Amino acid sequence: MSIEIKAPVFPESVAEGTVATWHKQPGEACSRDELIVDIETDKVVLEVVAPADGVIEEVIKGEGDTVESGEVIAKFKEGAAAAPAADKAESKEAQAPAAEANEAASSDVVLSPAARKLAEENGVDPGAVKGTGKSGLVTKEDVQSFVESQKAAKPAAAPAAAPEVALSAGERPEKRVPMTRLRASIAKRLVSAQQNAAMLTTFNEVNMKPLMDLRKQYKDSFEKRHGIKLGFMSLFVKAATEALKRFPMVNASIDGNDIVYHGYQDIGVAVSSDRGLVVPVLRDTDSMGLADVEKKIVEYGTKARDGKLAIEDMTGGTFTISNGGVFGSLLSTPILNPPQTGILGMHKIQERPMAVNGEVVVLPMMYLALSYDHRMIDGKEAVQFLVAIKEMVEDPARILLDV
Repeated sequence: MSIEIKAPVFPESVAEGTVATWHKQPGEACSRDELIVDIETDKVVLEVVAPADGVIEEVIKGEGDTVESGEVIAKFKEGAAAAPAADKAESKEAQAPAAEANEAASSDVVLSPAARKLAEENGVDPGAVKGTGKSGLVTKEDVQSFVESQKAAKPAAAPAAAPEVALSAGERPEKRVPMTRLRASIAKRLVSAQQNAAMLTTFNEVNMKPLMDLRKQYKDSFEKRHGIKLGFMSLFVKAATEALKRFPMVNASIDGNDIVYHGYQDIGVAVSSDRGLVVPVLRDTDSMGLADVEKKIVEYGTKARDGKLAIEDMTGGTFTISNGGVFGSLLSTPILNPPQTGILGMHKIQERPMAVNGEVVVLPMMYLALSYDHRMIDGKEAVQFLVAIKEMVEDPARILLDV
């Protein structure tokens, strides 16, 4: 029985996607619910699994092709098994004469897209790889096995042997790869934010010693009680939540000619992944404890690395926090995440000599940056909002006492 494999139904905010990776090739056996293809959208990677036990008959949309919501991407045969080895020679004879002549003349072999990509990345001659797929097709596993066998054989070579491939003097290699949908979407949104918002950034610096002392004093008992480490991000999330309650315009958004004031605090936390920067959202942070925030951040970080973030994880948000300090950034101007009107930038903790009561004291200092939309927020409110966060971080008791 033949079944059409279709792209998932995309969320309303996603128009189309791109076929990222085919994990199964035509003729390969698949088990029910086994991953067969990844489809990348401008927000998340969606997985398509086998509808039943069987084989893929035909791939209609190859890697890199654009697909729309619900579009047919392949044909699947339910209950069928992979082609037996005895049929390989028969299938090979049925290939076009032109392909046979080309193979005889140039020793070219037929590679799957994934195998060809892997061969190019490792500098492997396809002709040296023996194909085990249908009709002699060289699969990704064949190339991988060949690469591993070559690596295993390398120690036998003379240690002083010169490298096989060397760049000539003055050679300037380049590599061109298509931009992923996520990165293209990020670029589009950032450019749009700069063009459509009256963006301005105000700075301040905060003494991190009180927060560091607090963390040092309670981190062991906190981890023992909650099973999660106490980090600085959760404390900044709580400080930002309190500041947003005091300055609701920073928690608002612009919709056309209307200002939308949100009676809740949904704070997005920027997370870096191999695919690009994503901003999953912590919902109702006012009702979350520090442990809840830390656990959710770890969960989102794991999902981002594995490409498992869902659309609903990144939808909405009334304010964003970005921590470039984990990468060593000392100072930056974060860009707004539309339609939000404010974003807080955290940075590296750096020891600096500071004047305290007429004396020079070395303190762990952090620069804070607040980028805001001047159409919505005046400079006075922006500065007061940032000062409120500074005061709560330098005196964490203010969060509990609401002062």
